[in-house]
Amino acid sequence: MSEFADRTSAETWFGRHGLPYFVPETRHAVHAGLRPARLVLVALGAVALGAIVGGTVALASRVSWGVPSAMTTAGAVAALYALTTLRAGPIAGWGIRHTLGSLGLLVPLATRALPLLLLFVTFLFINAEVWELAARLEGGVLWLVVLLFTAIAAGFLLGRMPEELAATSESGEHRLTPFERANLVLVLLVAQAVQVLLLALALLAFFLVFGAMVMDRGLVESWTGAPPQSLLGIPNLTWELVQVSIFLAAFSGLHFTVTAVTDDLYRKEFFTTVTDELTRALRARTAYLELRDREPGQPTGDTSG
Repeated sequence: MSEFADRTSAETWFGRHGLPYFVPETRHAVHAGLRPARLVLVALGAVALGAIVGGTVALASRVSWGVPSAMTTAGAVAALYALTTLRAGPIAGWGIRHTLGSLGLLVPLATRALPLLLLFVTFLFINAEVWELAARLEGGVLWLVVLLFTAIAAGFLLGRMPEELAATSESGEHRLTPFERANLVLVLLVAQAVQVLLLALALLAFFLVFGAMVMDRGLVESWTGAPPQSLLGIPNLTWELVQVSIFLAAFSGLHFTVTAVTDDLYRKEFFTTVTDELTRALRARTAYLELRDREPGQPTGDTSG
């Protein structure tokens, strides 16, 4: 790519576009961070801190909050290690910037996916059994359900990534290292996860507004079997409404993810913009390796890691 005046500018470009593992020096540092001894220490630290936080929350609040608090704390420690030592910060940052910077491109996808999804989940929203189930979930259990839906959605996305990358990167001129391939998978995963999150948040807002308009306290009490708890002094804005809205928004995010990665029409809309960026990144990689090859003392076409 002609905009690379030197190696430094190329490496800066990779960082801005969420591709830190395309730089050999970064791959070496990440490889060191993935040594089994270090991972075991991090895992033990995460488990220990999670157990302390979970136990404290369980004793000070409700037992049902103990397990999700422990899991969230351990996950936060692992995420912090990934963002810093494993250099995942640029990947997450690019995925968020890319999605927020191209919100207009989400409109066609949303207009295709949301109408049928809204019909489906709105039917669930006005279903007494759903309210009885979701409203009776304690906060910790509800959070575990959200984490479960999130993990399943991530699994579906990860299962689709190799197929999406195959058409982009598997050509004769591109021989990616395992770390570079992992970088591309993470870029795809983060970008698509942010899209799903935004759509789920939009649905959450819809359920809260719609519910506050039509779900009066008497109806909620008849469905849940208990007097509803008002929030912010708004009679129809109840804690039960928030719980049902969160439950259905998380379920909608999972439903949308499955539809987007299995339906050819949705998949084209869902992945095209990011795979175009990946094609550009592979061209940038070729130019970068040529720059390194021209520098004295640099190994030709470094493909380590």
